Amino acid sequence: MIGRMTSQFVLTLSCPDRLGIVYAVSGFLTRRDANIEDSQQFSEHGSGRFFMRVEFNTAAQRDELAVGFTEVAREFDMDWHLHDRAVKRRVLIMASKQGHCLNDLLYRFRIGALHGEAAAVVSNHPDWADLAASSGVPFHYLPVGPEGKAVQEQRILDLIEEERIDTVVLARYMQILSSDFCAKLPGKILNIHHSFLPSFKGAKPYHQAHERGVKLIGATCHYVTADLDEGPIIEQEVARVDHAHSPEELVAAGRDLESTCLARGLAAHLDDRVLINGTKTVVFR
Repeated sequence: MIGRMTSQFVLTLSCPDRLGIVYAVSGFLTRRDANIEDSQQFSEHGSGRFFMRVEFNTAAQRDELAVGFTEVAREFDMDWHLHDRAVKRRVLIMASKQGHCLNDLLYRFRIGALHGEAAAVVSNHPDWADLAASSGVPFHYLPVGPEGKAVQEQRILDLIEEERIDTVVLARYMQILSSDFCAKLPGKILNIHHSFLPSFKGAKPYHQAHERGVKLIGATCHYVTADLDEGPIIEQEVARVDHAHSPEELVAAGRDLESTCLARGLAAHLDDRVLINGTKTVVFR
């Protein structure tokens, strides 16, 4: 491939586990003069499914690769996706009154720490318009008005279509998304929340945790489904605390955990390192 222009791709797949999968995938890529740079796989014995992520470069075009790989995928009954890494995924960030996760993500996008593009910010409060503007990201104030949540969600869906959004991130967005909204974007919405659930629901969870004398606090990043806060988990962070921590100190530590956890979960998603496995995920490192 010396002297030829090449592109970098990521192929992810899952299928029933059987002999010959790795051989078929590597053989297909070899016939396209592809150089495999990284390959990871996992067989789950409980479900009998096989998961694989392959990063490679080749002079072949994506459409050519996709058409050719269809035959391999059909033979092994694969769910698969091929991504050209030159194409950055467009991300919509949604936030409410708390801005720590939003601020952290905008900074990471700005310095190139996340392999994607912050295409827009949506909030049901006007508070973060200046923050978004400072990062050069369009801000959309979309409150839930008298006409109801369905109308507001349709405006968000219209924005997602207009801006060609690939991924939606709930960066402490405190509105519950409807089942219809979630169903339209399966595996494309990420959320962050504290890791006390199912304990300490509702307002001021860190204050509730302080009252109970917890010794661990944490955060969970997961995909959004119609089941509130029960989607497949992508990433988790924890920190030890003790009797000397005030409720306010727990809240501050929780903000840091939430920001880090959401950023790591989004980074894995944007790098095609997360494969959904029913109610769980396979996350290749």
